[in-house]
Amino acid sequence: MLNRKYRKYWAEAFGSFWLVFGGAATVLYSAAVPQAGVGYLGISLAFGLTVVTGAYAFARISGAHFNPAITVGMAVNGRLPTREVVPYVASQLVGGFIAALILYWIATGRAGNVLAGGFASTGYGEHSLGKFSMLASFVTEVVMTFFFVTVILAVTARKATADLAPLAIGLTLTLIHLGAIHVSGASVNPMRSTSTALIPAIFGGPMWPIQELWLYWAAPLIGGAGAGWVYKEVFADE
Repeated sequence: MLNRKYRKYWAEAFGSFWLVFGGAATVLYSAAVPQAGVGYLGISLAFGLTVVTGAYAFARISGAHFNPAITVGMAVNGRLPTREVVPYVASQLVGGFIAALILYWIATGRAGNVLAGGFASTGYGEHSLGKFSMLASFVTEVVMTFFFVTVILAVTARKATADLAPLAIGLTLTLIHLGAIHVSGASVNPMRSTSTALIPAIFGGPMWPIQELWLYWAAPLIGGAGAGWVYKEVFADE
């Protein structure tokens, strides 16, 4: 049997895998199918549902972060020891990248250049779905991540109804995608953006996903850390 003291890292890896696999698969394979594509609503629901199901499965083990911005926000808030930040984030990145690798292998099973569009990567400017600027995308990611982590902190507080927390968190992520996917790609998660950005970089695709990845680390981490600090200062007795 594997050492049980590491099971929280396995949980973060598995949950991150599921988030990327379920969400990015919807973007890659189902969103734009002629006359049957699920569109933005389907993508939004897919990411929300991966979080709902992943949180119900793994929250009791690791807290079900699946996102470095959440991990940093929890650490700033004092709910996660700072020594856990690096192993949590590393586990998330490994799980997400393995999911992206499998998605790439599946994508090669059909004709055409599967990397031409950036492989479901998030981007700004010319690579934003709505052609929104770098600044607009940055602000969107900061604000959306701030409120995402704030909701998570609120619904997982001691006096909150724990059984409904995964549902609230998943619905929040769905709402974020509905509002932000056309602007910044609605990442709010450095792990999610990194997982898909690495595939084109490794397998000879366009380099813009890697070149623009800095924004999808900086903005969510700022938003997550800000939420952790503000929630602690405003709702410290919760």
